[in-house]
Amino acid sequence: MEITRQLFETCNCETACPCVWLQAPTEGDCKLLVAWHIESGYLENQTLNNLNVALACYAPDNMKKGNWQAALYIDEQADDVQFEAITQIFSGQQGGHLAILMSFVSDVLGIKKVKIDYQEDGNKRFMSIPGIAQAEIEGIQGITGAESSISNPPLCVVSSHPSTVAKSRQYQYQDFDKNWQFSDRNGYYSDFIYQP
Repeated sequence: MEITRQLFETCNCETACPCVWLQAPTEGDCKLLVAWHIESGYLENQTLNNLNVALACYAPDNMKKGNWQAALYIDEQADDVQFEAITQIFSGQQGGHLAILMSFVSDVLGIKKVKIDYQEDGNKRFMSIPGIAQAEIEGIQGITGAESSISNPPLCVVSSHPSTVAKSRQYQYQDFDKNWQFSDRNGYYSDFIYQP
């Protein structure tokens, strides 16, 4: 198994999110939305190229305490075999960093095949799932003019690359019993590599 390319996330915390440093969320809980674009990937003999994946996650307290609820969304362009492969990878069944993250999840709200639109434009990232989610973030410029980034925090969605610190321009999610809407909150984006 290996998948690579680009990820972005946004949540309800103030920028930059304290959860990655194992601190309490700025509002007491975490309402997280993550989107991955897989440019190149495979599981066994099954290719997963050019597919999108999203995860909505709710942590009721400090994220290190667990008890997360999560909903997984898989690109409608995936065939049945690809759908099963992505489900295995992103539920942590194939090991690696995703297995560590998913060990915090105690309640899987659902897994759905949906249309996912993912776009990159310079230091901006955009994701949309019609009728469910829409998010746009923009990277924050550092003092030297380059993007601001963090590397190797204790808790993160990507451990293979530094994350660019960003701020949401908009973030909406409505599915299951959740109804979230935020702007000017935390975001990150980065390349990623996931392997067992």
